Amino acid sequence: MKTIEIKEKLHHYIDTAKEHKLKAIYTMVEDEITEKYDSWSDADFIAELQKREAAFLNKTAKRYTIEESILNATNAIRK
Repeated sequence: MKTIEIKEKLHHYIDTAKEHKLKAIYTMVEDEITEKYDSWSDADFIAELQKREAAFLNKTAKRYTIEESILNATNAIRK
């Protein structure tokens, strides 16, 4: 199963789970959720930012007009 599929299933489960199950899940992952993540110390994160910056500067990155952005956001809300 791909990561996106796992995230979608987990989001759906969390959105529909009963309170006692939510509390149990939260208890299991609480330490990881509350742990502070410093993205500026993450080499993979920095590399991804640099890759995106280069694509933007080279005009190879996908760009969206404001109209496309609004349409995409509207469609996402409707789902």
